[in-house]
Amino acid sequence: MVGSEVLPRQIKAEEIAEIVSGKVIGDPEVTVTGISGIKEATKGDVTFLANQKYIQLLESTQASVIITSPDMNIPQGIGKTFILTDNPSLAFARLVEYWFPQEVDHPKGVHPTAIIGKDVVLGKNVAIGAYVIIEKGVEIGDNTIIYAGTYIGHDTRIGSDCLIYPNVSIRERISIGNRVIIHSGTVIGSDGFGFATVKGVHHRIPQIGTVVIEDDVEIGANVTIDRARFDKTIIGRGTKIDNLVQIAHNVVIGENSIIVAQAGISGSTIIGKGVILAGQAGVVGHISIGDGSIVGAQSGVTKSVPPGTVVLGSPARPISITKRIIASIPSLPDMKKTVERLIRRVQELEEKLSSEGKKRGK
Repeated sequence: MVGSEVLPRQIKAEEIAEIVSGKVIGDPEVTVTGISGIKEATKGDVTFLANQKYIQLLESTQASVIITSPDMNIPQGIGKTFILTDNPSLAFARLVEYWFPQEVDHPKGVHPTAIIGKDVVLGKNVAIGAYVIIEKGVEIGDNTIIYAGTYIGHDTRIGSDCLIYPNVSIRERISIGNRVIIHSGTVIGSDGFGFATVKGVHHRIPQIGTVVIEDDVEIGANVTIDRARFDKTIIGRGTKIDNLVQIAHNVVIGENSIIVAQAGISGSTIIGKGVILAGQAGVVGHISIGDGSIVGAQSGVTKSVPPGTVVLGSPARPISITKRIIASIPSLPDMKKTVERLIRRVQELEEKLSSEGKKRGK
């Protein structure tokens, strides 16, 4: 949050610790009346610190209570109350949700302007917003909410407790699991980018496969996920996809991976479990990114990455190598001058040796 938000009532540090399953270090009776980011916090606020590189902010923040990790190297004598928990970011999020429950006015029932095709099966408490189009043979599970302007193609299956925001396009024969969230403008099941070039002419290759979105996936705004050529493009359970991501045909993404904004994954690439692709990362086709790997921002991945590897740069290399390359870049102008000076010196020596050789030859 930016700036302090006043809590609905006062709350003690020991109550916060109970909400977030943490341990109080300091005064458990200290009272909190606001919630804020660590830089903006004032006296009476609760905040959090999750990254060691911001440890110096503990000296300057005015917050009365700080949620942090037992692994954080807290300086002595700060005089503040801390709540220790394994995941400070998640704990802070739970505290915000506890004190500020979202009251979103989701659509209810089926809007009269919705167009619903033949043999559509709607579960209990399904909500369909204005101008939604649902083609024939679609099945939608219990408690799923579909906002205005969404299109769902024929024979698509959508699970229970899903939330589909306005203007999403879900093409035909797509399978979406339970508790999936899809944000506005996303297109699922568009044709894969496949063409055969003959004598300079690009001939379209039919894309007759599908897309499978497993349970507990969240897909950001304006994401495109292409259908497979023959089989399935798969987004694994629990994976979270940021805005403006392109996922090509036949890509398989493992469980609980994170794909950050503007990343692009080319066709038939396999992304393992628990992988992180940072912003604007690009991955070529027909390679694999191993389980637990991290691809840094703006990296260009041109070959397979072993499990548990952190890569950075374009072309992507192990981060330790890329860091050394980046560190040497500021020295390049001086190195260039040194090399030019050495070249001139070598030329002078060669000319001198040549001249002396000619004299001896006489």
